Amino acid sequence: MPPETRYVKSDDVHIAYQVLGDGPLDLLFVPGFVSNIEATWQSPERSAFFLRLASFCRLILFDKRGTGMSDRGSQIFTLEQRMHDVQAILDEVGSKRAALFGISEGGPMSLLYAATFPDRTSALILYGTYAKRSRTPDYPYGWDDKRWEQVLDNYERRWGTSEGVEVALRAPSLMGNPEAETRMAAYYRAAASPGAVVAIMKMNREIDVRGILPSIRVPTLILHRVAERVSDVGHARYLAQHISGAKLVELPGVDHVPWIGDRDAIVDEVEEFLTGARQTPDPERVLATILFVDIVSSTERAAALGDRAWRELLEAFHRKVREVLRQFRGREIDTAGDGFLAAFDGPARAIRCADAIREAVRPLGIELRCGAHTGECERTGEKLAGIAVHIGARVAALADPGEILVSQTVRDLVAGSGLAFDDRGATVLKGVPGEWRLFRAK
Repeated sequence: MPPETRYVKSDDVHIAYQVLGDGPLDLLFVPGFVSNIEATWQSPERSAFFLRLASFCRLILFDKRGTGMSDRGSQIFTLEQRMHDVQAILDEVGSKRAALFGISEGGPMSLLYAATFPDRTSALILYGTYAKRSRTPDYPYGWDDKRWEQVLDNYERRWGTSEGVEVALRAPSLMGNPEAETRMAAYYRAAASPGAVVAIMKMNREIDVRGILPSIRVPTLILHRVAERVSDVGHARYLAQHISGAKLVELPGVDHVPWIGDRDAIVDEVEEFLTGARQTPDPERVLATILFVDIVSSTERAAALGDRAWRELLEAFHRKVREVLRQFRGREIDTAGDGFLAAFDGPARAIRCADAIREAVRPLGIELRCGAHTGECERTGEKLAGIAVHIGARVAALADPGEILVSQTVRDLVAGSGLAFDDRGATVLKGVPGEWRLFRAK
């Protein structure tokens, strides 16, 4: 269950916050430019990120004034006002000292708070952030005026769409996954209105906290993905050079959003910095129906067509599969050569999707073999792994051309669905213990 949302009044504004975890230290998460603490729990990526943080601390989440579940407004709110909101939350939950974890736009306010209230700040963690957002002759890392005008115009006209929230820049790993792009756009719509976003970004354009960096005397960890596209890694290096004793960790990755990509690498660094050690979390386990779809005689077909024509055929094949997956609420997990791996929360839908894929690719002159199995999988980010995935692959490898082959688990779970099967008998799956009874979907 998501944690309960509560409110504290700061001046004349109600600030929404949540508390989860019961660790020995307090960690206040300062979000980027917009957030929604209730919509957060609708995302498996965000949920996993925050639950991992809450495994070693008491985690405090909040929506800044003007965004999310806090009181809305399109006026520009200052760093000083937001700092006062943080103080009100910490007082309300009885926190005498807390570590602040500021990401992106949340970084400058976290820096100001740590410099102003060192006795209330046990540590400072900064991710993907900056001391100054705009480029000047003495600070080459920020956006120039042309980029700022593009951003503000885009938010004004397209906010709430994939283009408007700049998925390609904030989380390029999600590109090509329409369902994930749609979820991200919906989250940002829930987080703020276009007017609020524009007001926030206009304030960000003027931010410059370089002058306070020498005043920061709390332990500071700076994290940054070196290839991310929103905030140049030069920002992080500048912070590390001007904050006494700061530790800089540069991480691989292209995503600005911390819970997309290798989120555990980020949390590992945070945990070790705050506690002195990092735990190895148990992988998240979920029940899923795994569907493998492979092109029959792909090697011979590729040799006959040549590299370019084969690549174009594969691209057309992938487009068709993705179109059908959306119709049946399937989730793309991976593509490898001529194969396609997808996951479903129901086995009947997986079988019907496989049948629809067969029909959709017939105009391409492609014949498929499909295999499905339902079992418990390990989930890491958007990927699935574990014995259930291996079983699904082995089942698909035994399917005849044009056939949808399923394990007995799948057949048993779809009882009453109207789907019919032929018994293919028991067989041994390579690398999997025991015998497995397989069935052909009619």
